[in-house]
Amino acid sequence: MIHEPRTVNRIPVHESRITKIDIMTDRVTNLWPELLWISDTELREKTAKTWELALEKSVLTPDDLNRIPFTLLAGPDLKVSFMSHKRCVVHIARDAGNKMNEFFKDDLPVNMDVLIAGAILADVGKLLEYEMKDGKSVQGMYGKYLRHPFSGVSLAEQCGVPSAVCHIIATHAGEGDMVKRTVEAYIVHHADFMTFEPFRERLK
Repeated sequence: MIHEPRTVNRIPVHESRITKIDIMTDRVTNLWPELLWISDTELREKTAKTWELALEKSVLTPDDLNRIPFTLLAGPDLKVSFMSHKRCVVHIARDAGNKMNEFFKDDLPVNMDVLIAGAILADVGKLLEYEMKDGKSVQGMYGKYLRHPFSGVSLAEQCGVPSAVCHIIATHAGEGDMVKRTVEAYIVHHADFMTFEPFRERLK
C-alpha cells in the first residue's frame, strides 16, 4: 500500500506563521507610515523588522505607545504620547535633511534613507526599557541596567540594520556626547532634543 505523505499538519503551521508575521507587520506600518519614506527596500524591511522584534519582546502594545507619555523625565502632567513625539522627530529630521541637501549639496551631504531609518529606530529600545505599573509606564529593571540606546542597537543588529543606522540609535541621546556623530546622527539628536527639552524646562 502506498501511503500519501502527511502534509496536513504542515500547512496550518506555515499559514499561522505567515498570519502572525502579517499581523505584526500591519501593526508596525500602522504605527509608522513614515516607513514608506525609506526608498531602499531592504533597509525599510529591516527597520520594520526591528520594530516587530521589539513589540514581540515588549510588554507594551501599540495602543500603549499611542497613550503613554513619550518621556518619564518631564513630570506627571505630560500629555504628548510616545508615538506623537517619535513621529514628530522623524518629520523634523526629514525636513532638516532635505533642506541641508538643498542648500549645502555636496558640501554636507545627508543620506536620507539612513537618516529616516535612524530617526524611526532611535527610541525602539524604550519598548524594552519601559514596563507598565498600575496603568502607567515606568522604567523597569532592564532599563535601569541598559538604557534604550543600548537595547535599541541590540535589537537593530539582530535584524541586520547597517552600522550607519545603528550609530544613530547609539548616539541620539546623551550617551552620544562621548563620541563623534555623523551628520545624520546630529540631525536626529537635535530633532529629538529640541522637542524634548522645552517640555522639561523652558522660559515662560
